[in-house]
Amino acid sequence: MLYVYIEKLLIGSNFNQDNYDQIMDLNQTFVSHLSCSLTGEKYDASEIHNLSKVGKPLLVNYYLDQIKERITKPEISQTNLNGLWKYSFLLPVEKENRVSLNEVLTPLVTLNNVKKKIDFSGDLIVKDESYLPTASFKARGLCLAVSMAKQLGIKHMAIPTNGNAGAALAAYCARANIKCTVFCPEDTPEINVREINALGADTYLVNGFINECGKIVFEGKEETGWFDVSTLKEPYRIEGKKTMGLELAEQFNWELPDVIFYPTGGGTGLIGMWKAFNELEELGWISKKPRMVAVQSDGCAPIYKAWKENKEFADLWENPKTVASGIRVPIAVGDFLIIRALNESNGFSITVSDEEILNDRDFISKQDGLLMCPEGAATFSALKKSLKQGLVTNSEKVVLFNCASGLKYPLSDVNSYIDKNKRVDYSKF
Repeated sequence: MLYVYIEKLLIGSNFNQDNYDQIMDLNQTFVSHLSCSLTGEKYDASEIHNLSKVGKPLLVNYYLDQIKERITKPEISQTNLNGLWKYSFLLPVEKENRVSLNEVLTPLVTLNNVKKKIDFSGDLIVKDESYLPTASFKARGLCLAVSMAKQLGIKHMAIPTNGNAGAALAAYCARANIKCTVFCPEDTPEINVREINALGADTYLVNGFINECGKIVFEGKEETGWFDVSTLKEPYRIEGKKTMGLELAEQFNWELPDVIFYPTGGGTGLIGMWKAFNELEELGWISKKPRMVAVQSDGCAPIYKAWKENKEFADLWENPKTVASGIRVPIAVGDFLIIRALNESNGFSITVSDEEILNDRDFISKQDGLLMCPEGAATFSALKKSLKQGLVTNSEKVVLFNCASGLKYPLSDVNSYIDKNKRVDYSKF
């Protein structure tokens, strides 16, 4: 057993960096079991699962007491491991099955000029996920999903996507030599569709929304044998996304910010971060948790509506429309988990318009040089609205999540032209 080996490793010595690296190199994990997020029913972690028997997401559980006894915060910060795999003791993947594209620690970018423009006296920080493979935070979840697929012997994976998740799955499947099939709504940004196809996935456009693409994946499982890796319909994308919370905690020296604004479609990242914070709290590594804010577009806001109406589950949002394609999710299988995180953290949900999103994307890029994706810009729009409504104070420490590179989305046309054969009118400059 892993724990017996660790006991022998540590007897008669202080826990040092070499010991920590040896533990991280062990081809074992601290996973105890999976559990239904609604009923708590336990499932065997060594078997392949999608949803629980009652159709709800499964969550990975760990021997946290064992981790607490054997690993400390300083050792994590000092290890030579980089990116999400430095937290492998809180992940379910055995070392030999890790599928990696050299993931990095994503930076914290302070919006100094923007702060001044909106007269904000607190800390205004963006966690910029565009540095990850395929330039999106989807890399975290799909990295773990594909790694676990390799560990469990899965040979074919399928996903519905509005763009970035499909690209991430295609990339990691290519790396792991796993067949990949992707279904996109027909109005998915063209650059995303081309990227997915270029990464080797069998790529299909569908005349419907992401939930209707998901129906195709679900109904085809028995005939095709593919594994459905839709958002929250397997246990491991959450584990990848929770590394955002683990990184954030370490980057803030284990003292988390006051508020986190997160663009919310399926909500895997928000759920994952809240899971991370709960695990860190149980380990005794943090003393407070942030308020979580689920940001949605007013053209697709099922979570906001359910939270506002004090409901546990959200209704299907009819005719969803928004320029922020990543949060155009009309129904989320983990809706109750998102709402639970909002309520447990004393957070809230809020909506913003497409006009606000696009204006704020341009504003941030021109003020501080950070080209955010529309979903990321939506978090800034939400912050401004929250300040006006008194939901956030002017002196708090706030983190916004930029989930992908702005270069992956349509940008404004450039129509200004200089004819080299004519006299240049320099008065216009």
